[in-house]
Amino acid sequence: MAGHSKWANIQHRKGRQDAARSKLFSKLSKEITVAAKMGDPDPEKNPRLRMAVKEAKSNSVPKDVIERAIKKSQAGDGDEYEEIRYEGYGPGGVAVIVEAMTDNRNRTASSVRSTFSKNGGNMGETGSVQFMFERKGEVVYPAEAGDADTVMMAAIEAGAEDVESGEDGHTIWCADTDLNDVSTALEQELGESESTRLVWRPTTTTEMDFEGMQKLMKLVEALDDDDDVQRVTTNFEASDEVMAQLQEA
Repeated sequence: MAGHSKWANIQHRKGRQDAARSKLFSKLSKEITVAAKMGDPDPEKNPRLRMAVKEAKSNSVPKDVIERAIKKSQAGDGDEYEEIRYEGYGPGGVAVIVEAMTDNRNRTASSVRSTFSKNGGNMGETGSVQFMFERKGEVVYPAEAGDADTVMMAAIEAGAEDVESGEDGHTIWCADTDLNDVSTALEQELGESESTRLVWRPTTTTEMDFEGMQKLMKLVEALDDDDDVQRVTTNFEASDEVMAQLQEA
């Protein structure tokens, strides 16, 4: 299952061009700046900032870029961003959650609504699809971190709720409010994680065929291209055959 994880894998395997990489760095830097501005500029004293920095490092954001983003939060003359969540349906009735940070709510809402409409989707009201997801903490480790049993035991000891292990690695879930404590405990047993962040985990999924997945990918990519959009999550489910076709397309 885990449609969101599969989507992340698709993006990773396809690789990022320089322009897309720059856009990703920009979004991660924005999260760091906002997290530092909302709390302490020291990651050790600010759990949200600590997670944002870790996510940036896992995506190879240079140290100087991270430091500049933190300093920007203390400048006092930066843009004021607010966090907004948009919800809607994509091709095939797939539920879509769009998380954004914006300094202009009207601009972002108009852009996201237009992107949904142009790509076979429909933006709904707040809460229209949220009931199909749970807010969870997610910690990802590579396969080299240990076998399934080792990771499972470490996750249980750390207070996690669920673990999914496969040839690509291990995904560990916990309550959203426990993410900082769980990730810290896991680091002591398994080392540095590949990714630590809050996610929307689907509780129900929508099965997609190859044609539907192609349309959905077009919508997600268009949303992700919006500078104000930080993250896009869907509840698709697709067979291994369909995923393989997408890799080859």
